[in-house]
Amino acid sequence: MNATPASRVLVVNAGSSSLKLRVLTSDDEVAASADLPAPRGAADGAEIKATIESFGQVDAVGHRVVHGGTLYAAPVLVTDEVRRRLESLTDLAPLHQPKSLAALDAVQAVVPETPAVACFDTAFHATIGAAASTFALPAEWRTRWTLRRYGFHGLSHAYASRRAGELLGRPQPDGLRVVTCHLGAGASLAAVHSGRSVDTTMGFTPLDGLVMATRSGAVDPGLVLWLEEHAHTPPAELAATLEYRSGLTGLTGTGDMREVLARAAAGDARALLGREVYLHRLRAYIAAMAAAMDGLDALVFTGGVGENSPEIRARGATGLGFLGVRIDDERNAGGADDDWEISADGAAVRTFVIAAREDKQIAAEVRSVLGWGS
Repeated sequence: MNATPASRVLVVNAGSSSLKLRVLTSDDEVAASADLPAPRGAADGAEIKATIESFGQVDAVGHRVVHGGTLYAAPVLVTDEVRRRLESLTDLAPLHQPKSLAALDAVQAVVPETPAVACFDTAFHATIGAAASTFALPAEWRTRWTLRRYGFHGLSHAYASRRAGELLGRPQPDGLRVVTCHLGAGASLAAVHSGRSVDTTMGFTPLDGLVMATRSGAVDPGLVLWLEEHAHTPPAELAATLEYRSGLTGLTGTGDMREVLARAAAGDARALLGREVYLHRLRAYIAAMAAAMDGLDALVFTGGVGENSPEIRARGATGLGFLGVRIDDERNAGGADDDWEISADGAAVRTFVIAAREDKQIAAEVRSVLGWGS
């Protein structure tokens, strides 16, 4: 398919309770958008059809798919065979993969002749080396079940690191060392060296790493085994608790960072503890990501919390002076644009706030797969 200056990409992002649809032009302007309710992960087919038809011309579709496993380390044109393979990966992401596939099927029913590209949250991390991706488990297990660190939020990390290179005047990122902090309800970090992910905080599942809104982040596996053996906690209850009742919610009673910070400012003990646990883990993992690259040139905050909480950015940077991170309080308080720098003058590490734009990353990957150029 030949691209024209007016080529438009429909970006489809299926979330836990909504279906986000965006139409991006060839210069990445949002020409149309809609957020449709998707209770239990499925939006109404008639509403999807009416919405897409109201958007006008659509030349290609890009779907955010959470898991590509080891089958897909790059975006891929969707065919019947690709669709079957994506479904075979459902066991790796049982909470997310069905929603992505339901959205893919619903949109394809509306525009069946329009090329569709699957873009994966795991693909960006396929470049992580064996030392960082391998769990210290028996080879038989690792081979039989493909147990490894997959990492997630790859579309966000890919875009944020690429955008940081542009802001630094280094669109060719050779040698550039960036830690991207995607901080939202789900949260993860990535170490990006020369434009390639070399380490990340999420693992085999999105439960690992940072404290999140409702997810626990890293927990001693022995603790989980202890709860199963000694407290007789059923596996289903363990899974539900780690996924939905832990993180900030378990520590403070709410997963809303704004509420946590407001309560902490008022002296609430649970909120103070929750804030400090969150920040302790954040600082430790930023340092670990920097160590994976033998240093740091730029630090990026993105995602709902990363973009909108000056307090988390300021407190998160505290204690990272040994890496060269220093931020300016006035710059950190707000920016005139979506993306702005908050570094203090003379800081060895440049620090940025960058708006999460998975839609732009997906559109770029669609153009690449279809040979449209950028």
